[in-house]
Amino acid sequence: MIPDFPGRGRRVLVTGAARGVGRAVAHAFAANGDQVAVHYGTSREEAEATLAGLPGSGHALVGGDLSDPEETEALVDAAARALGGIDVLVNNAAIMAPHPPAATLYAEWSAAWQRHTAVNVVGTANASHLAAQRMIAQRTGGRIVNIGSRGAFRGEPDHPAYGATKAAVHALGQSLAVALAPYGIAVASVAPGFVETERVAHRLTGPEGEEIRVQSPFGRVARPGEVADAVLWLASPQAQWASGTVLDLNGASYLRT
Repeated sequence: MIPDFPGRGRRVLVTGAARGVGRAVAHAFAANGDQVAVHYGTSREEAEATLAGLPGSGHALVGGDLSDPEETEALVDAAARALGGIDVLVNNAAIMAPHPPAATLYAEWSAAWQRHTAVNVVGTANASHLAAQRMIAQRTGGRIVNIGSRGAFRGEPDHPAYGATKAAVHALGQSLAVALAPYGIAVASVAPGFVETERVAHRLTGPEGEEIRVQSPFGRVARPGEVADAVLWLASPQAQWASGTVLDLNGASYLRT
């Protein structure tokens, strides 16, 4: 018998938590009373700042390249050792490098697809497998929440590999939701629209910023904390029946049925 999944005091691994949405997600879980492993790929100083700003105690810092299966295994192992297990995995780490098809040389195009696939899809799949295996062995259930994208539905003309790989992440989450439910593990995804983070702050100035904001009838873009709140809910005991969901978080900037 799998016990009821707890709402706090959980061991949480957040990938790509050095800044932006990942930092907000890590902070939301820590403020909820959970212990958080803050993962970074290359931005160690920013990840250390994230760690230092988390409320509570027992948090940890783990680094590794998610495009490398061995490093992925090592970072998940390190997180589990530091926290004493893994109850929640948030797959936030991703890359989004421009490669518009009409203006990108073939060698650059091919490299962009390989890199996006390696990090956004295979890295997410590998981290999910490794965390799920630990959750199954713990016999306490678990949660996996993927950060997808509105771009999986509306298209990303300058970043087609990003849009395609985020669609794959949504599909992966739905497959895992079915496969892992017998073990008390719920899996869901969020699909944010434009989020105001450090990485894209330059795009929110001038005419482009206005064009982005008016995509939503609210006349603004999302704040990282709004995405974090949704992730925290999907990882809660109350959200088990949302397993398999792809939750739109785009301020009505893109509607689908």
